[in-house]
Amino acid sequence: MNVAGRYTALRAEIDDELRACGRDPGSVTLVGIAKGQPVEAVREALDAGLEDVGENYLQEAQRAFAALPPVRRHFVGHVQTNKAKPIVEQFDVVQSVDRLDAGLALARAAATLGRTVPVLIQVNISPTERFGCPPEEAPRLADRLRAEASLRVDGVMAIGPMNAGSAAIAAAFETAAKTFARVGGSTLSIGMSGDWREAVRAGSTMVRIGTALFGERGRTREGGRA
Repeated sequence: MNVAGRYTALRAEIDDELRACGRDPGSVTLVGIAKGQPVEAVREALDAGLEDVGENYLQEAQRAFAALPPVRRHFVGHVQTNKAKPIVEQFDVVQSVDRLDAGLALARAAATLGRTVPVLIQVNISPTERFGCPPEEAPRLADRLRAEASLRVDGVMAIGPMNAGSAAIAAAFETAAKTFARVGGSTLSIGMSGDWREAVRAGSTMVRIGTALFGERGRTREGGRA
């Protein structure tokens, strides 16, 4: 199946899962994770209806976005404070704010550029994940960053445990959903190629899909892996 066919099938499967949960079809945003993928494949997904594209690495994003039509751009990689300004310049949403210094660096960059940037608090719900704010600290971090006029804290992002069974994944996503309820906002970004069904059942409003949409890639997954 080509990329367009996979996109159409994924959208239908996500909407079927939403109906099974008693939720409205179309209420989950699909972000295509383009890391390491050919630009032609991303264009094919956009032509099929994809509206949101995510990238982990700034340099890859700069090359890829220059060759793509306008699209909502999500940064899902680890935020390095010294790269805050180019991240704000390049992306519409930053999903991976996991500590105060990263958030403040983004806020300063956004203020300098005269922008208000939507951000998500990345929470760590997996023993295999290196990054992410502890769930119990996320509300305090969100409150502090909401004091920055150039940021809009719009919810939570989390990465589920790798190589875990469905019950462990569901429990981790339940933690993310409870944290989201405390943080507030409109976006709960959980669920990737292998666990999006559990994420939808947990209340996800945004899934980040790479392999299931674009096919396998040859690079080790990291950060906002999909």
